[in-house]
Amino acid sequence: VQLQASGGGLVQAGGSLTLSCIASGRTFRGYKVGWFRQAPGKEREFVGGIRWNGGITTYADSLKGRFAISRDIAKNAVYLQMNSLKPEDTAVYYCAASASIIDSQLGVPSSYAHWGQGTQVTVSS
Repeated sequence: VQLQASGGGLVQAGGSLTLSCIASGRTFRGYKVGWFRQAPGKEREFVGGIRWNGGITTYADSLKGRFAISRDIAKNAVYLQMNSLKPEDTAVYYCAASASIIDSQLGVPSSYAHWGQGTQVTVSS
C-alpha cells in the first residue's frame, strides 16, 4: 500500500489543521494506521493511531483532547485533526500503516511497514 500525506502548512498558534493520509494500491481494511511527527533534532514521536476495522483510536497522552483521528471508508483516508496548535507542534507529520501490529506496539515506528512522505506543519507564535 502506498500512502500520501497532505494538508500541512503554516498556521498561527491556537489555530487548527487537518492532515490527510490517502492509501492507494489497496484499501486500509485490516490495517492499523498511525500518525507520527518529527521535529528537527528530535526522534520520531507517536501522535496517535486508528484501527481501520472498527475505527478505534488511541493517542499519545500529551495530545489527548487536542488531536483527533478519524477515517473515511469511502475515500480510503485517515485524517488527523489538530486543534489549539502550539509552536511545539511544529514538525514533519507522517502517516504509517501496517496489517500486523499488536496494540502495544502502535507507538513504535519500526512496527509499521508502510510510510507516507511526510507533510510539514509549522505553528507560529
